[in-house]
Amino acid sequence: MHTYFRAQNIFTKQIKQIFIHGFPNYSMDEDKIEALFREVLKEIGIEENTEVLKNTPKRIAKSYKEIFAGMDDGNEPKITLFKNPGYNDILAVKDIPFYSMCEHHLLPFFGKVSIAYIPGDEILGLSKFPRITKFFAAKPQVQERLTKEIADFISEKVKAKGVLVIIKARHMCMEMRGIKSINAETRSSAIRGVFKESKETREEALKLLLED
Repeated sequence: MHTYFRAQNIFTKQIKQIFIHGFPNYSMDEDKIEALFREVLKEIGIEENTEVLKNTPKRIAKSYKEIFAGMDDGNEPKITLFKNPGYNDILAVKDIPFYSMCEHHLLPFFGKVSIAYIPGDEILGLSKFPRITKFFAAKPQVQERLTKEIADFISEKVKAKGVLVIIKARHMCMEMRGIKSINAETRSSAIRGVFKESKETREEALKLLLED
């Protein structure tokens, strides 16, 4: 156990050299990530001269470039907007799957994002909702911030009259370790604009998002 905690401390200190929140055009150093993970694997007891120690750090480094692509602001999705044809009601997109990594333990959390919005002068291309979700999930995250970032992005970029985001997620940092609360679901919401101002409109949006 002592070796495990020593490895965890080494990883926590060194990985901070790699991940910098909100750094524009940040490019990960795959060689550095590979070298750091090789040391972590040694510390947890992986034997020298094994396929695991030889190739796993390289595989991790390559996967991290994809998993944490949201760390590079250059990967922000390009927003396609169209002239609003006169639609002034609620549009809802339900159950967008996402995967992210808890920034406290670098363990996965995953689930579904549901979004409702009332457009202003322009409407957002439907494929952009999953792209926006994927971008903000692709970084060390907490569910609270992820919910807020998706809502703020749509509200500001689309100039939406109202935005409501609901996330349902399972957190492996709570299921694999610590309390080991299997299948516990964490729900969060972010409410913007007319959905916050009007109870009737908010309830209509919630009905669309929560009912089957």
